[in-house]
Amino acid sequence: MALEHLSYGSDATGLICGYLFCANQAGKTISSEEAAHWLQQRQNTDDGSFIWLHFNLSNVSTEKWLHEHADAPEEFFETLHEGSRSTRIEHADQHLIAVVNDVVHDFSYEASDIATLWVCLNQAMMISTRRTSLKAVDRLRHAVNHGERFHSTTDLLIHLLRDQADVLIGIVRNVIRKVDEIEDHLLAERLNHKRANLGGIRRVLVRLQRLLAPEPAALFRLLQKPPAWVAESDIQELRQSTEEFAMVLSDMASLQERIKLLQEEIAARVNEQNNRSLFVLTIVTVLALPINMIAGLMGMNVGGIPLAQHEYGFWIVVAIVISFTLIAGWLAFRSRREE
Repeated sequence: MALEHLSYGSDATGLICGYLFCANQAGKTISSEEAAHWLQQRQNTDDGSFIWLHFNLSNVSTEKWLHEHADAPEEFFETLHEGSRSTRIEHADQHLIAVVNDVVHDFSYEASDIATLWVCLNQAMMISTRRTSLKAVDRLRHAVNHGERFHSTTDLLIHLLRDQADVLIGIVRNVIRKVDEIEDHLLAERLNHKRANLGGIRRVLVRLQRLLAPEPAALFRLLQKPPAWVAESDIQELRQSTEEFAMVLSDMASLQERIKLLQEEIAARVNEQNNRSLFVLTIVTVLALPINMIAGLMGMNVGGIPLAQHEYGFWIVVAIVISFTLIAGWLAFRSRREE
């Protein structure tokens, strides 16, 4: 238990899982020691095999192991610590460096539930690192563990991007379902003040759209001048996956506009209810004003109070109060009708 706590769900080197792919065969699990040996021997052979190593960046040993054994460019290590985390795929020293934003496993439509996955790949290896468990990369692990075959490291990256698009499609569908329910309650006049829920969902969609929209300049350069080891078929697949991203992001933008209009409608309904409540309070105040004023005047303990000795003084005062109350009520309702 103590070792598991110290390694943050990975082994001593930070490796969460590793797979070796040979000649269109299913991935074979390898350890960090086997991966280091394979990377060293890879320099002297070229049999078409490749590996995928997935690391936990929260483990302090991860970057040390990568510096010692992985032939990753310095740009990749700089990307791990830079502030900008927008989704992008760049070409650096015959490597592809990808920054992919994804949602955590227990995603609860909070802005903090979005995290980053860093990927570096060349013809022989794909390195992926993350700090929290993410849905898309775990779906890729599930596919590898169930025997799905991959012909290149680029194929792994494309599968990862499509898994991420599938996760986003699921999020959009769930949000649409939530918005439909709120809209139905609104039309049925059974709304329970869910403006705060809509605001939270909208903030998450905005952040997802901002982080997940691939940088067009970097992607354009990659698709126009890809590394020599990337097959043309993989370039076409990568282009299609980016188009799928664009469609999902377009759906998110439409959903944001729909939520905005729904928020405005709810705000208008709430303002109307507040106006009704304020009108009722005004009417009550106006109707109570004559009796309060007359009672205050008549309750003064001074001489000369009118009708104090009159036989029907009380009923005269009641008649005066009722008359003034009716006149005040008529004036108040007339002004309401004019509005």
